[in-house]
Amino acid sequence: MLPLDGLLVIAIEQAVAAPTCTVRLADAGARVIKIERAEGETARHYDKAVHGTSAYFAWLNRGKESAVLDIKDETDRALVERMVAGADVFVQNLAPGAASRLGLGAKELVARYPRIIAVDIVGYRQDTSYRDMRAYDMLIQAESGICAVTGTADTPVKVGVSLADVSTGMNAHAAILEALIERGITGRGKAIEIAMFDAMADLMSVPLLHHVYGGRETPRTGLAHASIFPYGRVSCKDGDVVIVVQNPGEWRRLCEGVLQRADLVADPRFADNPSRVKNRAELSAILAGVFAGLTRSQAIERLEKNALAWSSVSTVADLARHPALARLALDVPGAAFEGVASPVRRHVKGGPVPPLGEHTDAIRAEFPEVAE
Repeated sequence: MLPLDGLLVIAIEQAVAAPTCTVRLADAGARVIKIERAEGETARHYDKAVHGTSAYFAWLNRGKESAVLDIKDETDRALVERMVAGADVFVQNLAPGAASRLGLGAKELVARYPRIIAVDIVGYRQDTSYRDMRAYDMLIQAESGICAVTGTADTPVKVGVSLADVSTGMNAHAAILEALIERGITGRGKAIEIAMFDAMADLMSVPLLHHVYGGRETPRTGLAHASIFPYGRVSCKDGDVVIVVQNPGEWRRLCEGVLQRADLVADPRFADNPSRVKNRAELSAILAGVFAGLTRSQAIERLEKNALAWSSVSTVADLARHPALARLALDVPGAAFEGVASPVRRHVKGGPVPPLGEHTDAIRAEFPEVAE
């Protein structure tokens, strides 16, 4: 028995944000019917990396049903209405305003079906002047300032994965679960709007607060922390390691046990974290000099001996063979593959990644027209 067994979710979704939300619902037992256009949703066409299936689509669509419907066609639109009438949750991330024009916006649906939880995933809050802006992951990363604090001093960059999309999908998932709990108490559904820009603005809270209240801009520091130091990569004789110092005890142990420079503990340039951040260039030179004389194994031995955190600077190849990587056996059309296990739950409903339109006929039969 999974916690969302018996829950019906209808999704008119594409790309990453909404599918991130609904795959979590599917993993927990919900039945997710994914409505696609005749050529398939956007993410089906990004690549063919997983035995002919897009890596994005293989990642986010396990255990769902695929129905090809033309929601602008009168007959298919009526079918969608019958499906939604029996649903617990409806999720959509169409272009700005498209769902409302079709009568499928969250507010319109809750007005017709008071128990439904309807979610509009948008780029920007619809009560702002940016409501009609199209929104894609990199655009939102750039617009929100994420790129301004990511990269090197010379080059702003986007995060290398779909951070805006995934964060938005996670927020939508959490909002739906909250609304289900609330419905269990009140008996009423809810219209929910989740904006991609809001997700990124929330992640930018610390740089924003530093700017507004501290008069301090957050620099781009590459593989280092902008406001905690030392917290970043150091180079040894045979490779790199990431080290972390976050409190006075860790600083003392780093100086005495790893750097073997007890004199640095009380050095006024490095007496506390703000001082170390201010004087990071001088401290970086000291760290570089010590770690350059050590192998990675020697550095790690010292760090472990002094109860200090560290990590490797892994490549994707390293991740593929990482001992902490949990896998999930899955199927795409015509083949099996191993995906990454759910970060939310150990046991998922699972199920294959659906071929385009695999369930269309069955769904038409399940939700027939009602004779007048």
